[in-house]
Amino acid sequence: MRLGKVSLLLLLLTLQSCFIRPADHKDINDSNLVFTAKVIRILDGDTMEVLYRHQPIKIRLAHIDCPEKSKLQPYGNKAKKALSDLCFGQVVSVQGQKYDRYKRLIAVVINHNKQVVNQEMIKRGMAWHFKKYSSDPLYAQLEITARKNKIGLWQEVGAVAPWEWRETKHHFTKEPYKTAFRKGLLR
Repeated sequence: MRLGKVSLLLLLLTLQSCFIRPADHKDINDSNLVFTAKVIRILDGDTMEVLYRHQPIKIRLAHIDCPEKSKLQPYGNKAKKALSDLCFGQVVSVQGQKYDRYKRLIAVVINHNKQVVNQEMIKRGMAWHFKKYSSDPLYAQLEITARKNKIGLWQEVGAVAPWEWRETKHHFTKEPYKTAFRKGLLR
């Protein structure tokens, strides 16, 4: 019986040590939301993953909302490509604001060319100003300009905002959508 208790104690101590972080590790918290990190993955037009102190962190770009890649919204893949072109593989400056319900850091990202990636996505017509969560007049003006100049997704008549796309549950099976796309019925 005594050997069983000792074994259990050793097992618990071993497991506990697996979850203790090294002393030099610092989490990203409210007092440490500005940092530089390498972009290691682009998930879609407004979400990326960065590597900070050997830890991957998901970043959701503040102020913008991009077409849905996972729900096959037109321009979803183009938005992902545009974000990749702006920052993939680069060491970027991250100006975090807060965490969302999915535990992503909402942030403004500045690339190695000193471009504010969030703003560039709107300038390139790859994103909407996400007015539900942002009242920043600069982002509103950038969207107005991109619409007026018919840049990116604004070339399309009746472009549907991502939040409306998600609401109407445009859940297509891939094959009918691909067929419609090939026939020129969708872009």
